[in-house]
Amino acid sequence: MNKYQRLQLELETSGTGKMKCFGNSMLPILKSGSLVTFKREDHYKIKDIVFCKVKGRFIDAHKIVKTDPARGFLIANNHGYENGWTRVIFGKAVEAEYMGQTQDL
Repeated sequence: MNKYQRLQLELETSGTGKMKCFGNSMLPILKSGSLVTFKREDHYKIKDIVFCKVKGRFIDAHKIVKTDPARGFLIANNHGYENGWTRVIFGKAVEAEYMGQTQDL
């Protein structure tokens, strides 16, 4: 079981989970190596940072930039790159820890 599958299972069973996220696609909101806490929600909206699956691939912390009743949610990084549309969102980022500092999201 990889880290994405583990987080997906935690969110499905307990409603919360944590995972370290790497990469610079969400700068300056999230720094590479941040420990992000995700929480399962009933509803998601534009600007939420989410853990989801797009085109069969896990996306660990990107934003919802558009919604459409027929297509679902359009997921993109913080620099404008669009990953694609999905209906599969596992949880929303609610907190990030980096080098001893915590920020609410």
